[in-house]
Amino acid sequence: MPGLTTTPSFPTHVPTHSLVVVDYRLLEAGDHDEITKLWHAATHLGFWYMRSHGVEWEVDAMFDVGAETLALPLSEKMKYEQGDNGDSFGYKARGTIATDLYGTRDTVEFLNIAQDDALAWPHAVHRTYPSTVNSHMERVVAPFVRKSMAVNNTLLAIFERLLGLTKGALAVLHATDAASGSEARVVKTPPNQSSAGIGAHTDFGTLTFLHNRLGGLQVLPPGSQEWQYVKPLPGHAICNIGDALAIFSGGILRSNLHRLMPPPGHQSRYERYSVAFFTRPKNAVVLRPLLEKSRTIADAVAKNPREEFNSGTTAAEWTSRRIRKLRLRNRKGPETWYESKGTEHQAMHLGAGAITTAA
Repeated sequence: MPGLTTTPSFPTHVPTHSLVVVDYRLLEAGDHDEITKLWHAATHLGFWYMRSHGVEWEVDAMFDVGAETLALPLSEKMKYEQGDNGDSFGYKARGTIATDLYGTRDTVEFLNIAQDDALAWPHAVHRTYPSTVNSHMERVVAPFVRKSMAVNNTLLAIFERLLGLTKGALAVLHATDAASGSEARVVKTPPNQSSAGIGAHTDFGTLTFLHNRLGGLQVLPPGSQEWQYVKPLPGHAICNIGDALAIFSGGILRSNLHRLMPPPGHQSRYERYSVAFFTRPKNAVVLRPLLEKSRTIADAVAKNPREEFNSGTTAAEWTSRRIRKLRLRNRKGPETWYESKGTEHQAMHLGAGAITTAA
C-alpha cells in the first residue's frame, strides 16, 4: 500500500508553516523552558509538533488497522455509517459532507471509534464496529486510546496551572465517569485529488493528537490570507487546541482554522492516511468560559467578550450541531454551512473568502 508504507519527499516550493517543536518528556518533567514553548504555541497559533510522546508503536499499528478497515467493501462499511443526525461515531463515506459554503463534496472517508467503546470493550457503549476493528481493539485500539488520553491529560494539567485554575478543574470536565464525544479516527484520502478533503474548520473538542505521514494539513495563521501546509515530521505528532478549550479559557488558548487538502507535489499520487485522537468534554458539560474559577480567564473575557463563547450549549450539542449541518443531506443553502461553524465565527465575517475557497 504505497501511501502507507512509502513517504515521498515533501516539496520545498509550497508555503509551509514552521510549528514549534515541544518535547513531551520535558513537559512531564516540568521543564520551564519547554512549558513556555507550549504556552506560546497554544496561545498564538494553537498548533505545535510534539516529539517523545511514547505512543509511536500504537500509532503505527493504528495506521495498519485503518488501512485494513477502510479497504473493506463499501457495502460492509456502510453498515456502520454515521447517518445524518449529528452522530460522530462510526464510518463516514466519501462525498457526504460539505467543504465550503457552495456545498462542494468532501473527498475523504474515515472511521471514528468512541473512547467510551474502547475503554469498555467488549461492552458496546455507543455502537459496534467492523470486524477489522474488533479484532484489534484489545491489543491496538484501546492502548492507543489510553495512551493518547494520558498525553492530552498531561497537557490539560499544564494548561490548568497556567490559566490560574485549581488542580483538576479541566480534568473533571473530561473524566470518564460519564459519556463523552472523545474518539479515535483513521482517515483515508484517495490519490490524485484536486479539491479539499475536509473544508476549513476549527476542531469541535478540547485537544487533538494527530499523526500524518504525507502532507495535506493546512493552517491559516492569524491575520493571514494565505493557507500554509504543515510538513509531517517522522516521530512527531501534530497537536492543536479545539473549540471547547478555547471557550473554557475565554479565548486565551486559540482554536485555529485548518483544513485538509491533497498532499503537495509527488505526494499527491499516493493514498493518504492519518490517525488522530480527539479529547472532548463530557457530553453534559456546558461550554462557557470558566470565569468564576480563574481571574486570568475573567480578565480575558472582560477585555474581549465573544458572543460564540456563550452559546449555552453542551459539548454534545455543540458537536452534534456542527456535524449535522455539514452533512449534505441536511443542506438547505449557504446558511447551513455558516450554521456548522464553531469559534471561527468572527474570522468568517472578517475574511470569508479566505476560509471558504477550496483552492
